[in-house]
Amino acid sequence: MAATSTAPTAAPPPPRPAVPARGARFLLLLSVFLCAACGLVYELALTALGSYLVGNSVMQTSVVISVIVFAMGVGSLAAKPLQRRPVGAFAVVEGLLALTGGLSVLVLYVAFAWLRVYTPAMVAVAFAVGLLIGAEIPLLMTLLQRIRRQEAGSAVADMFAVDYIGALVGGLCFPLLLLPVFGQLKGALVVGAVNALAGVLVVVWIFRRQIRRTVRIALLGGMAAVLAVLGTVYALADDIEVTARQQLYRDPIVHAETTPYQDIVVTRSRAFTGEADTRLFLDGDLQFSSVDEYRYHEALVHPALSGPRSSVLILGGGDALALREVLRYEDVRQVTLVDLDPAMTRLARGFGPLRELNGGALEDPRVRVVNADAFNWLRDAGGRYDAVVIDFPDPDTAALAKLYSVEFYHLLRQVLAPDSRVVVQGGSPFFAPKSYWSVRATVAEAGYGTTPYQVDVPSFGNWGFVLARPGTEPPPLRLAEGAPRLRFLDDAVLRASTVFPVDRRTREVRPSTLMDPVILEYTRHEWRAY
Repeated sequence: MAATSTAPTAAPPPPRPAVPARGARFLLLLSVFLCAACGLVYELALTALGSYLVGNSVMQTSVVISVIVFAMGVGSLAAKPLQRRPVGAFAVVEGLLALTGGLSVLVLYVAFAWLRVYTPAMVAVAFAVGLLIGAEIPLLMTLLQRIRRQEAGSAVADMFAVDYIGALVGGLCFPLLLLPVFGQLKGALVVGAVNALAGVLVVVWIFRRQIRRTVRIALLGGMAAVLAVLGTVYALADDIEVTARQQLYRDPIVHAETTPYQDIVVTRSRAFTGEADTRLFLDGDLQFSSVDEYRYHEALVHPALSGPRSSVLILGGGDALALREVLRYEDVRQVTLVDLDPAMTRLARGFGPLRELNGGALEDPRVRVVNADAFNWLRDAGGRYDAVVIDFPDPDTAALAKLYSVEFYHLLRQVLAPDSRVVVQGGSPFFAPKSYWSVRATVAEAGYGTTPYQVDVPSFGNWGFVLARPGTEPPPLRLAEGAPRLRFLDDAVLRASTVFPVDRRTREVRPSTLMDPVILEYTRHEWRAY
């Protein structure tokens, strides 16, 4: 009987990939890079969609990130049993992730438009995406160690370094490439296709000798099916988006586009008077109706131009309707309009119904258009302005709340000429009284004398403004001598506009600052019921 050796038996070497180790390692790390980029894009797409549809960008971002990170932990634990067969498991996980992430925006948009359900659906989709992303990490680690024996710490360092770089590239590609070129819905579908190719094709190719032919064919067939679904939806995406978007609006949509900053929709119908009613919506919020917008814009602009007005600054107001009113004064020599979104000013200049409303105001040689964030623009702005018209949307997001802060109005003072006037649209004293009076308190806290006033705009209801000037003295509320003939406003209307009913007079509210944006909470709470 032959003697048996008591020496420990060496463990068999791991199966070798079908590609030389160096090339296989490069391809696998490339797959890690692409999968990381795709994962971050899914996360950004969900947060951006929520901000467009629901608003409250801070809450949307917090919920999406929290749910995805939690689900990633669950996915990492769930992937432990799958490490016995990592090649097939990883291919299946990536195919499911490509399908789930690629269709995520479409599913949520349809749920919001037709089912009027968003937050529960968003949480479910975010959890599914996070679960699958979390399962990637342990499987990729196992595959990387199969290619080349190395210390676990070294493998972890290599993989996470590439993973973080991929996340950086994905984060930059989303706003700079995917949104401008493809839009949200198609962009997610394109990323899903990249995810499928990177996760399935590369891994199956690298490890093709380690999986049976039937399994390989099944995995490739599954990838082809995923790509077919994504491709079919991509071909139908425009029709689906138009149909779903129309569900959100009462009147026919004549223009719609999603920009890196907002969702722009224009509807057009016949009003009860029989005239055309053109309406502009930004992120679902009504900005004006052509039937009565003159009431709003006359009340906004003309009191501020009752004093010096040679040089005028308009912040916001990219539809150029406030600009139209400013240009009615022949002694206005120059106007600077600062609006964040170039798509909005481009629409105001070239889209027929909107250009007709603003009278081609953006073509006037006295006008200079600047597409920039107003807060940052003021920090470096030169020149002095006799009158400033501030026409921002209501402060229902963090980005807008900073434009209603004490710091913003402090910055504004550095561009004001002597005896200048400033007017701020302040929202509705009836529907959102705390928000309105907080605007007034914020302007006063920044060192302005203020005169609050309000008018009725049928499309909006009761709407308020704050006229201000540097110092402590409230500015007089009047029209300029020789003011153009107006359809709605005169001195009698202005006198009446300073009288607020008992239940809507000054409230005990706090001014809003960058570090304590109380205007954001006031606005969200008060408008929630409507």
